[in-house]
Amino acid sequence: EVQLVESGGGLVQAGGSLRLSCRTSGFIFDDYAIGWFRQAPGKAREGVSAIRDSEKATYYADSVRGRFTISSDAAKNTVYLQMKNLKPEDTAVYYCAASRLFTNSLLDFDYEYWGQGTQVTVSS
Repeated sequence: EVQLVESGGGLVQAGGSLRLSCRTSGFIFDDYAIGWFRQAPGKAREGVSAIRDSEKATYYADSVRGRFTISSDAAKNTVYLQMKNLKPEDTAVYYCAASRLFTNSLLDFDYEYWGQGTQVTVSS
């Protein structure tokens, strides 16, 4: 059974940092790209960042480039999203997802498997 489990969300003040984790199981980690997405209330889901560990390739949305860093640990089948200099507009539920076919996509329909999400709230 494929599973993606996010953790690390919480409440933080503007300018603060959080690190999200996405622990995966049920598929070959090297065969998939892992993406982070977020969805704020009343807004469409937005692609934030993606990584394919086997290619050491990383991608970022313009809104987070320079503030967020994606990384992976193949030994733990886990992907991380380090978020720094957080802003109130970063407030959202953050999801991780897995895509077998696409490497550099931040489009949600390119991803087959999804986690349940973790809430990130940034206060001003």
